[in-house]
Amino acid sequence: MKIGKKDFEIGKRTYIMGILNVTPDSFSDGGKYNTVEKAILHTREMIEQGADIIDIGGESTRPGYTKISDEEEISRVVPVIEAIRKETDIPISVDSYKSEVIEASLKAGADIINDIWGFKKDSKMAQVAKQYNATCLLMHNRDNTSYCDVMKDILEDLMESVKIALKAGIKPESIIVDPGIGFAKTYEQNLEVMNHLEDFTALGYPVLLATSKKRMIGTALNLEKDERVEGTVATTVVGIMKGCDFVRVHNVKENKRAVLMTDAIVRKYI
Repeated sequence: MKIGKKDFEIGKRTYIMGILNVTPDSFSDGGKYNTVEKAILHTREMIEQGADIIDIGGESTRPGYTKISDEEEISRVVPVIEAIRKETDIPISVDSYKSEVIEASLKAGADIINDIWGFKKDSKMAQVAKQYNATCLLMHNRDNTSYCDVMKDILEDLMESVKIALKAGIKPESIIVDPGIGFAKTYEQNLEVMNHLEDFTALGYPVLLATSKKRMIGTALNLEKDERVEGTVATTVVGIMKGCDFVRVHNVKENKRAVLMTDAIVRKYI
């Protein structure tokens, strides 16, 4: 898989997507990196620690988040994309479900669309992705937690997103899927998805796991968000053992070490 100017050898090793929230209200690090200068410093730090991709978010999607306008979101993410692009050719992902934000981001130098609604919220998203030849990260989401059969329904939902992408002319090799831990799922449902991640890898697309510091971990360990690093690392290891190819995390250094160790055992990557 080629993302931007970089080649990713799917199945050979696990790749790390480092989270860069340029928001005042994200659940874990809101307000920490919401200036270009702070964002660039954190990006350099994550790259030094082993990040393979930088994922930029301009609007928080935490439970109960406040929706912002396209213009405000663009004003947050585009200057950061441009600044990163001046320094490095590392692939840049943009976490947005709005086609106008994504188009502005791709024009500024982003490579990946990270859509938490899997192309179902904005009907223009798939065409924008096709126009700019972007890599598409399609996450499972819905507006309720009422499933007849949790895994069967989630897989069907996710394949609907894949079909939208394929119908728009997006190449299969440009698609990554995300089970959507923490979105439209109860605590028990999240655990069930984690325990059956191999079902997602069986779809035939690379899988990204995004669990970093989420409520599922806080509930399991009875810990606040700043104390969920070890729990996140545990989910990273489980994800790799079940075939995930990418992990999206806040704490790159700790997860990178876990990735290297697990890859050495599971994928014999040294």
